[in-house]
Amino acid sequence: MAKGFPTREEDYSQWYNEIVGRADLAEHSAVRGCMVIKPYGFSIWENMQAELDRMFKATGHTNAYFPLFVPKSLFEAEEKNAEGFAKECAVVTHYRLKTDENNKGKLIVDENAKLEEELIVRPTSEAIIWKTYKNWIQSYRDLPILVNQWANVVRWEMRTRLFLRTAEFLWQEGHTAHETKEEALEETKMILDIYAEFAEKYMAMPVIKGVKSESEKFAGAEETYCIEALMQDGKALQAGTSHFLGQNFAKAFDVKFTSKEGKLEYVWATSWGVSTRLMGALIMTHSDDNGLVLPPQLAPHQVAMVPIYKGEEQREKVVAELKKVKSELEKRGIRVKLDDRDTHKPGWKFAEYEFKGVPIRLAMGMRDLEAGTIEVARRDTMEKKSLDVHDLPNKVEHMLENIQENLYNKAVDRREENTHSVDSYEEFKEVLEKKGGFIYAHWDGTSETEEKIKQETKATIRCIPFEKAEEGKCMVSGKPSKQKVIFAKAY
Repeated sequence: MAKGFPTREEDYSQWYNEIVGRADLAEHSAVRGCMVIKPYGFSIWENMQAELDRMFKATGHTNAYFPLFVPKSLFEAEEKNAEGFAKECAVVTHYRLKTDENNKGKLIVDENAKLEEELIVRPTSEAIIWKTYKNWIQSYRDLPILVNQWANVVRWEMRTRLFLRTAEFLWQEGHTAHETKEEALEETKMILDIYAEFAEKYMAMPVIKGVKSESEKFAGAEETYCIEALMQDGKALQAGTSHFLGQNFAKAFDVKFTSKEGKLEYVWATSWGVSTRLMGALIMTHSDDNGLVLPPQLAPHQVAMVPIYKGEEQREKVVAELKKVKSELEKRGIRVKLDDRDTHKPGWKFAEYEFKGVPIRLAMGMRDLEAGTIEVARRDTMEKKSLDVHDLPNKVEHMLENIQENLYNKAVDRREENTHSVDSYEEFKEVLEKKGGFIYAHWDGTSETEEKIKQETKATIRCIPFEKAEEGKCMVSGKPSKQKVIFAKAY
């Protein structure tokens, strides 16, 4: 366990905060509820961004950029969307400041510079994008539009937590326009599959795919599909959402097209997104009481190399050999950091890379150099062993694959251990209180029952899973239920 570092059992919240801070991922900024993502944390986000961007483009999507500001009248055009985000909106009312004549050096709002129309700082971009699409779409030949943007958004959260819930965060938001309902639904589900593949293949984080209940769906959507992950403290985290918007936004912004039959019809729409919240998911899925643990697919440095020496002569010899090893590893596409700084001792570096979750650490001293060996330490299992330096690239490559697989399997096993199925409300409350985790239970499909459960237990329906229906009776009302849904307390 890292020195002065709380365990997950002692204080899970503080454990999380310490990892974010001490692993140099992010810190609080001078703006309430906003964060500074530090270079190491941003490198992880860039790796996430690169893989997702590649996956989107492989399915025909292209990137664009839309304004940060949304005129209030546009924002109000789709009523459900506007109402859903109203309490989280930051609003620009003036466009200029002036010097306070009574307090030199201070600036005040210039009341003569009031905007004719207030601007909303985007909490999401459907409004400004669909106003734009009205100009882009006239005929079926203009469809589909498959656009994504990487951007920041503002949702004025009152209770914030680094990565998990901040007033400003980074994300991608896809906004697509289609000729038919079937095509839009197919898009919505395809994107959900991309999110699930990314979570499991790259983040090594198992997820459950499903659809949100009516009260939990995106404001303005007909249906919201989601991936849900389970964190180590037994709480759920919504890791990505894909929304079938129907024709709601097309009707709100009068976006029509002339069909092949010559009829004027409304466009069908989707929107979908994941955010820097995935950073929080990554931390909580794999990290342990020794600090951050990163899956190799997303680690900024997959291998960290530390020379051990006495004096400049030894340093030059060991570093020269490590540079050769580094070159061979990089030929395999492995991301390597050679830390040959003489300002920190090897022990300090070992602790640093362990806490920052680097998957593999290599160490070499004069004895290793003379023997043609190198010490290899795995972050996931904390195992150490000595390997022949000449066969190292093959073994490191296979080890990285094994670490990625091991982290995923551990997360799957943990989720299975913390997934429960109940039939009565009393059993539900007992399991929720004593064990937490995902709880499968029958629900009658009514918002009244859903709200009662939420108010009494703080648990919400995380998703209605895409699984074989198992008819039964609602654990609360006793009314018929088509299938069990997943409940959990959530972030």
